[in-house]
Order: sequence, then C-alpha cells, then structure tokens
Amino acid sequence: MKLKKKRGAPKGNQNARKHGFYSQVLDQSEQLQLEQARGIEGIDEEIAILRVKLRTLIDKQPDRFDLHLEAANTIARLVRTRYSITKEQKKTLKEAITKVLTDIAVPLGIKALIK
Repeated sequence: MKLKKKRGAPKGNQNARKHGFYSQVLDQSEQLQLEQARGIEGIDEEIAILRVKLRTLIDKQPDRFDLHLEAANTIARLVRTRYSITKEQKKTLKEAITKVLTDIAVPLGIKALIK
C-alpha cells in the first residue's frame, strides 16, 4: 500500500512569512514589530499590522493627529468585531485610546481632536 503525499509545506513551516502579503509595505523594523504584535487568527494579523503602522506613523508624523485618530478608531472597530465587544466595553476602549492619543499629542503641542 502506497502512502499519499500531503500537499503544501510541512506543519509549522515559516518560509512564506518573510514574503507574505504585507512584506512589500513593511520595512525590516516594522516586520519585527509585526512578529511581536501578532497572534495570527482571523483578523488578528490586520489588527497587528495597524498597530505597527500606527506606531510608525506616530514616530514619523507626530503632527498628523487626525491620521493617528483614524488608525486608532480602525483598530478599535476591528478589535470590537474580533472579540464581539459590548457597547460599554467599546466606550471603555475608546476612552483608553483617547487618553493614549491625547498623552501623545499634548507634549507635541497638538490640541486633542477627541471630545
């Protein structure tokens, strides 16, 4: 009896990761951050990539608070979707994100856009 050969890479193979979907838009530092941020399942990778991009955006364009806020809101929506967060939990998450972004903006002399 002949055993059937399984298709594809062996279980746990990481070869495709460095050439994956996001590899062209991430520099080496961001790729390392993504490795630390991800818990890959479903939309977790998208959440992780947005976290990395938000951190890069804050470093490279600290005065673009509008983009920081947009990215943070997108992350919040994805997290809510991923974990089926209630309205009260959403409010708490939004308050936490607002505080973090405000804490970043104030030392830079940027007025908070969130009310």
